[in-house]
Amino acid sequence: MILGLTAAAIATGIAAALVAGFVRGLAGFGMAILLVPILGLAIPPVEAVVSANWLGFAISLVSLRKQVSESERSAWVIAAAALVAIPLGVLGLSAISPPVARLLIALIALGAFVAVLLPPRPHAKPARGETVATGLAAGVLTGFAGMPGPPVVPYYVRRPIPPAIARASMMSVFMVTQAAGALTAIVLGVATWREAAIALGLYPAVFIGNWAGARAFGRIDPTAWRWIAGGMLGLAAGGAVLKLATA
Repeated sequence: MILGLTAAAIATGIAAALVAGFVRGLAGFGMAILLVPILGLAIPPVEAVVSANWLGFAISLVSLRKQVSESERSAWVIAAAALVAIPLGVLGLSAISPPVARLLIALIALGAFVAVLLPPRPHAKPARGETVATGLAAGVLTGFAGMPGPPVVPYYVRRPIPPAIARASMMSVFMVTQAAGALTAIVLGVATWREAAIALGLYPAVFIGNWAGARAFGRIDPTAWRWIAGGMLGLAAGGAVLKLATA
């Protein structure tokens, strides 16, 4: 065993990381939504969440300069608001039992899929209050489930802005929130550096998947981009719920 993980757990983690990395490279979101529910069936939910946060931060560094330059200013407002709420999510995760945590995380993943497919919004710029509220919700979900995406993805994907801007903005939010989520879990004593070691072991699979997804991005039109990303999230979320029900 490596890091106390069985061969089956390692294989599950690598497969989930490869697919999650591809979706992240293609859509700019979805890595944690795919990875955490499946990884959480192989290792304790807290470890799955914190490992996914480390992975999300690490992969964000690959295209950092381009990502930051293309991000909308709202990304930094959302990220700043999220930092305030992350400790609440971490404490919530540590306070409930693993089975309940697995169920809630799977349901959050399913909810993210539904949110992506909601009708587009007609206005390009939401009010400042909505932006801040999105950040607070993202912070709680980062700490609790390693998933800042459910509130952030609809904020950008449903608006009439170019996919490149939406993708870069989401990536920037996730970079900040997931780094903060991992460090907060350690500071609060909920996690250790073991999760960083697990993330390091899964990083090559995420990197390869992200590279393949990034190459596919830009070769499809915006409508197809949204539907493909949403479909992948739906399959993954449904699979996580099904596995949970039969576990």
